[in-house]
Amino acid sequence: MPTLARRLALLGTLLLTLALSGCGYNQFQQLDEQVKARWSEVLNQYQRRADLIPNIVATVKGEADFEQTTLTQVIEARAKATSIQVTPETLNDPEAFNRFQQAQGELSGALSRLMAVAENYPNLRANQAFQDLRVQLEGTENRITVARNQYIQAVQQYNVLRRSFPTNLTAMVFGYDVKPTFAVANEAQISAPPTVDFSRPAAPAASR
Repeated sequence: MPTLARRLALLGTLLLTLALSGCGYNQFQQLDEQVKARWSEVLNQYQRRADLIPNIVATVKGEADFEQTTLTQVIEARAKATSIQVTPETLNDPEAFNRFQQAQGELSGALSRLMAVAENYPNLRANQAFQDLRVQLEGTENRITVARNQYIQAVQQYNVLRRSFPTNLTAMVFGYDVKPTFAVANEAQISAPPTVDFSRPAAPAASR
């Protein structure tokens, strides 16, 4: 009898495994890990940008008459973006996710304005340290876009599985909620890296 009981237990485990596999349980695990990995890369690139900003601010401050309002906006936007606590639960909390992406969008906008204003300062255009930081910032913005797009694709795969039948039943049983992604409006706002033209403006025509 013990042998029969063990066989029945093994058979029950096997049937349960096949049932879970057939209803998408294993696929949920795979896609959930993929979403987390893509999200980690997004955070890494945002952190890379945040780490660049103090050097950019320090370089710009060397320009004595630089527009302080623009500089202050960058400093404040960075402080706001880095103050938001991001946890694994953020991926399951649309409101927290939205606050995070709004803060990052504000920082992107402030940086774009800073770079645009910097075009008006010949000393900054000629400053090699600033030029190097500008190139690093543009590269980081590009990497943010790539990482964010990869996250969006991963979330899309997960959410399609979450909403499809019969895997939506598995999701309800195990509490797998739809994951938030970047809003279309916000994506349009922050996806493009700052466009900066450091060419020297043409000299005004001499008055006659």
